Amino acid sequence: MDGSDNAGKCPVMHGGQTTKSMDVMDWWPKALNLDILHQHDTKSNPLGDFNYREEVKSLDFEALKKDLHDLMTDSQEWWPADWGHYGGLMIRMSWHAAGTYRVQDGRGGAGTGNHRFAPLNSWPDNTNLDKARRLLWPIKKKYGNKLSWADLMVLAGTVAYESMGLKTFGFAFGREDIYSPEKDVYWGSEREWLAPSDERYDNVSDAGTMENPLAAVQMGLIYVNPEGVNGQPDPLKTAAHVRETFARMAMNDEETVALTAGGHTVGKSHGNGRAENLGPAPEGAPLEEGGLGWMNYKTRGIGRDTVTSGIEGAWTTHPTKWDMGYFKLLFGYEWELKKSPAGAWQWEPIDIKEEDKPVDVEDPSIRYNPIMTDADMAMKMDPVYRAICEKFMADPAAFDDAFARAWFKLTHRDMGPNTRYIGPDAPKEVLIWQDPVPAGNTGYDVAAVKAKIADAGLSVADMVATAWDSARTFRQSDYRGGANGARIRLAPQKDWEGNEPERLTRVLAKLEPIAAETGASVADVIVLAGNLGVEQAAKAAGFDIEVPFAPGRGDATDDMTDADSFKWLEPLADGFRNWIKKDYVVSAEEMLLDRASLMGLTAPEMTVLLGGMRAMGTNHGGTAHGVFTDRPGALSNDFFVNLTDMAWKWEPKGANLYELQDRATGATKWTATRADLVFGSNSILRAYAEVYAQDDAAEKMVQDFVAAWVKVMNADRYDLA
Repeated sequence: MDGSDNAGKCPVMHGGQTTKSMDVMDWWPKALNLDILHQHDTKSNPLGDFNYREEVKSLDFEALKKDLHDLMTDSQEWWPADWGHYGGLMIRMSWHAAGTYRVQDGRGGAGTGNHRFAPLNSWPDNTNLDKARRLLWPIKKKYGNKLSWADLMVLAGTVAYESMGLKTFGFAFGREDIYSPEKDVYWGSEREWLAPSDERYDNVSDAGTMENPLAAVQMGLIYVNPEGVNGQPDPLKTAAHVRETFARMAMNDEETVALTAGGHTVGKSHGNGRAENLGPAPEGAPLEEGGLGWMNYKTRGIGRDTVTSGIEGAWTTHPTKWDMGYFKLLFGYEWELKKSPAGAWQWEPIDIKEEDKPVDVEDPSIRYNPIMTDADMAMKMDPVYRAICEKFMADPAAFDDAFARAWFKLTHRDMGPNTRYIGPDAPKEVLIWQDPVPAGNTGYDVAAVKAKIADAGLSVADMVATAWDSARTFRQSDYRGGANGARIRLAPQKDWEGNEPERLTRVLAKLEPIAAETGASVADVIVLAGNLGVEQAAKAAGFDIEVPFAPGRGDATDDMTDADSFKWLEPLADGFRNWIKKDYVVSAEEMLLDRASLMGLTAPEMTVLLGGMRAMGTNHGGTAHGVFTDRPGALSNDFFVNLTDMAWKWEPKGANLYELQDRATGATKWTATRADLVFGSNSILRAYAEVYAQDDAAEKMVQDFVAAWVKVMNADRYDLA
């Protein structure tokens, strides 16, 4: 036996869960976490230089759909299909992948295949959806990189509906997989699954007080608790929470009823056993489970004995058939509260006819009561929801159409405009929630337009700030916003405080006539003016450059704009222009990170853009905060030079206001906000700032700024991809 001090010690550096060392955020929990700007690095993508959106165009779409249709009824012994049809399971998987979308920040949704990773793959509401993905693996394996998991998981639910008799609205490919969890999605602050709803509401009795940007009522749920608010049945109270939750997922009342009824027309809920017999969720399961979770080795845990939500039963008489059965049972019977075998509250019919009962998933000679959740009962008891249900019952074709459209919206909301849709089943109809933009003109004389802008008498700050405000609305989370469409001139954007309506009106009064005279779109003229401003600022700093420009943006109209849905894109802060609408619990620098993350910027891009914007004097309202230069308007590296200069000390003068004072005399030279000084205080951001503060960095600063600027201006130009 080795008697040395090293005997029995692990020969490798520890990094696993059981021996996790303290990281920066453990030691300093209030430190600024830049992980959201570092995620999805190319080094984590095993496909390397691979263009999925081009590759998927060569997919054999018909063969894929046939394989999925065949899968629906190919029951596997290790996880048998209810009634011999996997449709209900696949629909639930698609729904739960897409249903995490929320309107406030556009995050969540099915667009990245994030459902494969923690925490989503192990949420309590996603119990046993790991089995659905594993059933799909042979198909994913067959089609390889021509088919993303993100597309496959959504398509599986859509094909499931088709196989059960629904005429779907269509399907579009084009969702590109990620290969590590999304770190920029805030799912809530709770530290336990299914913690009481009270923790994310100011007042749980007022559904509208749910913490933003959250949309689900409890940690680990997709929508609402099926047993009722905090597990206490009360259909009318649940109705208020359903309405708020679905609204936060971009659905109106009619879409909410259609999705609830259509989702529960097929499949069943599972609670015929004891939840405590289930093993850990996939992320915490033993290695030998091979990535699966919730395994049951104490009792039979498949088929009729499966436990998922704890509620047990089907909603309709024929759960593998698309029909009007949901409404027939919900409104055809009175319902009473009962407990499932797993102990969950559920509603069951009183004196139901035997022939209206669904049969057992394994033995068709056995029939059981159908069930309804508290959310289902809300459809009957809430007067608005009930009226919509009655409309659908009177017109089944209207229900079919409403559900098909709502399902399509649910599964495509985060894909952006329909110009991003790929595949033969992509619908041609243009829908207002897709934020349509007409094609723009590319045949005009760009140089002539640029010359007219130069003669318009606008300052560098005017041109750059207007172009920035037009483009900064872009969200890579759901491909909404951006400069294309020039919606900055339409309601509600023209009136947003962050867009300085008075200044915006003055600038647009100069630019819109130029567009009319030259045949260019207003959207193009706005961006071209911003480019010209950057060129003029670079020239003032001693560099002759030409900012790349691609014509072809179109101009949206009011009729093409769902003004109400655009309220969610309004900036509450923009650190790049050193502006915050009001004081928030979240710090100015955290709001800057969130904005940069939504825009798809890296940490270095965020750094150089902010420093350049300060040097050019583009602050909201013309404030001098962070304009650390004696030559404002020039695209210099002065912001970084003076930020890192020890000649100045930083003196707090308020919650978000500082003075930079001469250490020798005490005289104030400049003022600053937290969004400025974080680039000198945070160790990572300071490392970037120092690169641009060096004596040899002036030209690099201009080059890097231009590259990042063009990225922002073209972020929504899907025609250039």
